[in-house]
Amino acid sequence: MRCDFLQRIPAKEYRKTVTKKRHKYGNKKTVVDGITFDSKAEAKYYEQLKWLEQAKEIKSFKLQPRYILQEGFVKNGKKYRKIEYVADFEVHKLDGTIEVIDIKGVGTKEFALKRKLFEAKYLDTLSVLAYDETFGFIELDKLKS
Repeated sequence: MRCDFLQRIPAKEYRKTVTKKRHKYGNKKTVVDGITFDSKAEAKYYEQLKWLEQAKEIKSFKLQPRYILQEGFVKNGKKYRKIEYVADFEVHKLDGTIEVIDIKGVGTKEFALKRKLFEAKYLDTLSVLAYDETFGFIELDKLKS
């Protein structure tokens, strides 16, 4: 005897209703000013930049700036896509310099490679920061040592 009120749904749909999707590195997406950030630390840094801009400590800043690390090309009839790096922030300082900021909790091999390519191609300073409850924002390299 079959119950008519029971409905079968695909496993994929069922998982969506039962489980919350976790971010790969445990970050929690955070919304500030209608902008969704990948982590609480990134959202906190955005708020800090807004304050610095308002206080005229920096000229301006951009969210999610894109940098071409290698152009796309064709070789032996095969297309290779461009390699692009998307940072978290680009900060324009009062002295005219630009600092590129990336907020990381965990350094990955992919990021290490993109960082090397960025450093070789661009003159802008790339700062990789992590958030520490005690010290605030600190360079990721210093946090490791």
